[in-house]
Amino acid sequence: MVADSTAAPACQDMPPSVLSLGIPTIDMSAPVERAELSRQMVEAFAERGFFKAVNHGVPPQVATRLDAASAAFFAQPAPEKQAAGPPDPLGYGSRTIGSHGDVGELEYLILHTDPEAVARKAKAIDREDPSRFSEAVNEYVQAVRHLACQILDLLGEGLGLRDPSSFSKLITATDSDSLVRINHYPPSAAGDGAASSVGFGEHSDPQILSVLRANQVDGLQVLLPDARGDDAWVRVPADPAAFFINVGDLLQALTNGRLVSIRHRVMASTTEPRLSAIYFAAPALHANISALPEMVTADAPRQYRPFTWEEYKKTMYSLRLSHSRLDLFNVVADEGGDQE
Repeated sequence: MVADSTAAPACQDMPPSVLSLGIPTIDMSAPVERAELSRQMVEAFAERGFFKAVNHGVPPQVATRLDAASAAFFAQPAPEKQAAGPPDPLGYGSRTIGSHGDVGELEYLILHTDPEAVARKAKAIDREDPSRFSEAVNEYVQAVRHLACQILDLLGEGLGLRDPSSFSKLITATDSDSLVRINHYPPSAAGDGAASSVGFGEHSDPQILSVLRANQVDGLQVLLPDARGDDAWVRVPADPAAFFINVGDLLQALTNGRLVSIRHRVMASTTEPRLSAIYFAAPALHANISALPEMVTADAPRQYRPFTWEEYKKTMYSLRLSHSRLDLFNVVADEGGDQE
């Protein structure tokens, strides 16, 4: 069932509408009907754009192996790491996020999920044994892609799509543009007693779905309405055994705004390094992104004009990290057009 990981024990008997003000948690192995599991996911994504997945079926050793390979890379001297960069957009980067002035207290690797692309980049990441790194990444990607497809198919069922696999088909295409990003946040230079610094600034994810796992160090925050309805940053407690799933901009567009692309950020710890890996499930560059027919009705007219992932991606790279880029694709009211 959906639980609120931030709610106090006294809130356990409150109605779901109150419990959902926090961070929803969904047990993927819970003994409930599939229809109930899909309903929980739709509710969590429609209200919060985000949930914590537990008992998700991804073997622990898959994440442990990727963590070890990633930590070994980030432990190298700076000149050796820089040989795997610059991020153009794939490869190694440090502090600079994009080309429009965004910076963070982190270093990172961005990799395409195609195994051949991973193998090519691995030659500069693990010079001693490139296959050691590429095998860890490929095993991880295969596992989290399977999890993403499970979630997307459940969403398709919960939304009543004629073809419940409409979302997952987009990310399993042979020319999918999915990525994996591995972030390393060294202890912040802010020092003891000082406020944490921003490790990765406020943004939404542009792809369809994001599947995030991190070590035991806190840092992730999501922007949610508080009790008064005002937006406030909510700390997401770390849980290395769980995955944190969030709606991306494309899924918001595909569902005509029914599911919400959540804004989030990461604060750097002042005492411990944080290591995270995010799988960004994306379609092929040429894929057309348009609200599915079931999502457009007289009561819910079309919100976004059709576009390709390539067009959206180019727009993303031209803007600051925090830009609400999906707003640029809103249907202009006086253009008219088919609304059903």
